[in-house]
This record gives sequence, structure tokens and C-alpha cells, in this order.
Amino acid sequence: MSKNINRKSKAQFYQKKKSQTKDFPRFKLYLEYEGTRYSGWQKQPNARTIQGELIKACEKIFGDDFNDLQGSGRTDSGVHALCQVAHLDAKTVLAPEIIKLKLNDLLPHDINILEVEKVGKNFHARHDVKSRSYIYQISRRRTAFGKNFVWWIKDNLDFNAMNSASKLFLGMHDFASFSDDDPEEKSTKVLIESIQLKKEDELILIRIIGSHFIWKMVRRIVGVLVEIGRGKKSENDILYYLKNKSDEPARFTAPPSGLFLEKVYYEDDKIEKEFESLIRIKGFART
Repeated sequence: MSKNINRKSKAQFYQKKKSQTKDFPRFKLYLEYEGTRYSGWQKQPNARTIQGELIKACEKIFGDDFNDLQGSGRTDSGVHALCQVAHLDAKTVLAPEIIKLKLNDLLPHDINILEVEKVGKNFHARHDVKSRSYIYQISRRRTAFGKNFVWWIKDNLDFNAMNSASKLFLGMHDFASFSDDDPEEKSTKVLIESIQLKKEDELILIRIIGSHFIWKMVRRIVGVLVEIGRGKKSENDILYYLKNKSDEPARFTAPPSGLFLEKVYYEDDKIEKEFESLIRIKGFART
């Protein structure tokens, strides 16, 4: 009897919450963060996360009038974002610019709200995403200032071999070999729309644009490309990983420090052809 009452009470609670949500204005948040100190985007018990910090700030600003905050997708522990997107539901008369100022007053120094705008209730930060882009930064020299934002590789890398091999990832493929099992992912098939490599001073930059990305996928693509740059893997290995489930790419997972969520694209958003590094790492010159 008591179990039935509890189920009924829970159902009534969530139904009431759902109906109340219709009355809450929705805001679109653009934000940047350094992920070094955080266990990723998604709120977790007993762990410091980006979403968790944002929710705490929203609860202080809006109190009981705060309803929900959802991001465009997860970023892993230690991964950064140049422009993450979230939506916020809160019953308030505050202007978007004031919400931005109040959030930034409360947030830690390594999370920053870039812009807030009011949007319709039909907008959803995650469900409406068309594409996402990530940038990975590899440093070809040890750096005292950028270690939180690069993967320093001592070996000489064959850039041309990496660039050529990267094109094999274009199109729709099954990336099961490039991800760990994740109960939240229904499919491991991903459409890679673009992959670009370029050199910038002492950096090698890898930019990947796709329909979505599964857990650790970008870091394992980068790791396998680095093995090709080292001459330890070939293009045939990539073809094998894409056609057969293999645990081998897990051994080459690139560290999160060099990875940035660059941008989240929605309907009518323009994808920029050019991209650049977050930091500069110059070569050493004797004077």
C-alpha cells in the first residue's frame, strides 16, 4: 500500500514540475571554461563539475524560481570549452545581461558566461544541435605556460602522414573501437563532416566537426593519428578499427588537457572554415 502511495506521490510531483516548467522563461547561455579542475560537464554526486557549479549559482540567484539547466552535451573530465551552450529555465524579470553579470559574480574564475539571450520554450540546448566541433592541441616542445592546454609529445611526428590518415575518418562510421561502453549512448555510429590538421608555430592543431561525439572518441582519434605520426601505426589500422571492434585504440587515448569543445552549431549557424589555437607556443630562438 505504502509503495503505491509513494509511486503516486512521485508521479504527481513530476507531473506538477512538468506543468510548472511551461510557465518558466527559457534562456540560452554561451559559456567558456577551463576543465582542469572539474570532473567534466555533467553534475555528479561528490564531484565538482561545470553543470554543478552553474546550478549552485542559479539556485542562489533565483531561489525557488530556478527550475532547470541543461547543456548541449557532456565534456569529459579535464576537457575545456571555448563555447559551450546551455539552456536555463527560471521564473524571473531579470534582463539577460543582468543574469550574465550575476552568474559571473558567483562562478569560479575558470567558468565564464559569454552571453545570455532569451529564447522560445521550444529551444533545447541538446536536442536541437546540428553539429559540434572540437579542437585538439599538440605541442612539439615542452612548455612552462601551456601544459594545461596541450599534449606535449617528445617524438618527431610525420605531419603529412597524420593529415593523410585523418581523411579516413570522414563520413559515417561505427566508432565503437574509439569509445568505452556508455549506457547513455544508443548508437556508436557518428557522421564526421570535417577533419582538418594544421601547424601553428610549435603546435599541431586537429579540428574535428561531427554530428555528435561519443565518450572519449575525439581523444582516441587523436591518439591513433599520433601513433601514425610516430610511424607505429598505418592507415590500414584505422580501416581495421572502423570495421572491427577493437580495444587497441584505448591504449592510445590522448590526455584531456589538449581538448577543447570549440563550438556547438544549431540551425542556420555558419561553420567557419578557419580556426586557430587558444594559446601561442613559439619556437626558441637564440639572440
